[in-house]
Amino acid sequence: MIRTALPTEVTAVTAIDLACFGRDAWTETLLRAAIEDERRTLLIDDLEAYGLIAVAGDVADLERIAVMPSRRRQGVARRILDALCAAAGAQGASRMLLEVAADNAAATGFYDAYGFTTISRRAGYYRDGVDALVMQLELQEA
Repeated sequence: MIRTALPTEVTAVTAIDLACFGRDAWTETLLRAAIEDERRTLLIDDLEAYGLIAVAGDVADLERIAVMPSRRRQGVARRILDALCAAAGAQGASRMLLEVAADNAAATGFYDAYGFTTISRRAGYYRDGVDALVMQLELQEA
């Protein structure tokens, strides 16, 4: 069941992030701040997946979606993204933006299939020199 993460679950969220992002994982301190930030929404699914958005005005930034490897390819990320889009719309956002590594075919394919479109490319954005694709979704299309 997808629901808002509780501050007491920050250790579980940190474990998910580490399992999914390795050396690029966020620290427990950053994730605790995200859970406690009123402009952010962190949704969790059975302590095995989570998604995080930040909303400012009419724009929601998709900051993270992380699904434990054992739960991938089961529709979990899509359900979390559906819930994040609904939460963003409820907070007044009309579009969602994200950045994704250009060489991450699984993620770019997922976002393309969901309806995101690439609107920009940031050369050498990530620490390993990989470009970032900036993608956008009009929320009424979600």
